[in-house]
Amino acid sequence: MTTPRSDFLKTLAERGFIHQCTDVEALDARLAAGPVAAYIGFDATADSLHVGSLVQIMALRWLQKCGHKPVVLIGGGTTQIGDPSFRDASRPLLDDRQIARNAAGLKQVFSRYLAFGDGPTDAVMVDNAAWLDPLRYLPFLRDFGTHFTINRMLSFDSVRQRLEREQPLTLLEFNYMVLQAFDFLELSRHQACELQMGGSDQWGNIVNGIELARRIDQRQLFGLTTPLLTTSAGAKMGKTATGAVWLNAEKLSPYAFWQFWRNTEDDDVARFLRLFTELPLDEVHRLGQLKGSEINEAKRILANEATCLAHGDAAARDAAETARRAFEEGENASGLPSIGLSRSELDAGVTVAQLLVMAGLSSSKSEARRLVLNNGARLNGTVVQNADATVDPADLADGSLKLTAGKKRHVLVQVSG
Repeated sequence: MTTPRSDFLKTLAERGFIHQCTDVEALDARLAAGPVAAYIGFDATADSLHVGSLVQIMALRWLQKCGHKPVVLIGGGTTQIGDPSFRDASRPLLDDRQIARNAAGLKQVFSRYLAFGDGPTDAVMVDNAAWLDPLRYLPFLRDFGTHFTINRMLSFDSVRQRLEREQPLTLLEFNYMVLQAFDFLELSRHQACELQMGGSDQWGNIVNGIELARRIDQRQLFGLTTPLLTTSAGAKMGKTATGAVWLNAEKLSPYAFWQFWRNTEDDDVARFLRLFTELPLDEVHRLGQLKGSEINEAKRILANEATCLAHGDAAARDAAETARRAFEEGENASGLPSIGLSRSELDAGVTVAQLLVMAGLSSSKSEARRLVLNNGARLNGTVVQNADATVDPADLADGSLKLTAGKKRHVLVQVSG
């Protein structure tokens, strides 16, 4: 790929966002000619997104900063099926109430990264349930099913790998790629979308939509995918030993979010600074060259910048100051994130596993037990040996308990009553 003319493709290329692109020269010319509406779809399978989706979110943010229009597609309709791409088993089916609740949570995330409104480059949010729910099955099959061959659908890696592993693929799931292609057609007609972006696992689905629009509307659309990220240690981005790194403060505190980025592996710092911050690339290069203990400064900057985008400047400053007091000055738990617990609850019997879940240090009791088995949980500084042991009221110090997960995630449990 030659150096792009458009600011958007140039930025994405320089910062490492591009995995594949359809007709990149034509897309570059279109982006250079004027504002382009582009979308990414997010199914409402949970009430928050985690940092595994942050590459796509940042791509939409850069799209807007470069003078184009982001369209956030919430998959209220497709969530009823579940994307089978590169999964060994079907997703659990959610009811309408769960999907609506999850969609509301997703809207909170995007409001912090994008500017929404009615202007030519303001972001908009749409839900594909608006056009998928009213579809009549037989007319849909007649009008659109003829444009999809089973031969071609079976050739996509996401389907082929599932079948090669002899994992069942239901007829319901097999419809997913057809409905996603229909999404692109609908958005091109009603939101003037010309570009769909997504993770590299969405390449086949994106190409289907481009082909459908070409066949039915004789319109040229474009697709661009971002790389699926793993850490230098091979771990999937967005997951840790203690659970998902959520983008909503209700599911993960800004302090814990800050600590996630502060604990980045040395080999990932420069790459993450390019992808997850808006620092100038010359500054990213300078920070990426730091070695030894000096690289900790780059990690703090990464944590500050990423947390500021997700939770705001004040939350980032508070998290950094709490970390400084707790770890650099050796201050006691004062200033750490805290939760409340009544004395009657404590006296009735609360296990360490339950407390870890209540504190947000584990997403489930089974995850808490794994943390304990790996010697990763501490109560008042002492390694916990049994996740199902009841917390002893005698462990209280000044009415509080200090829980720790890993080396640097702390929560103060304040007991009252």
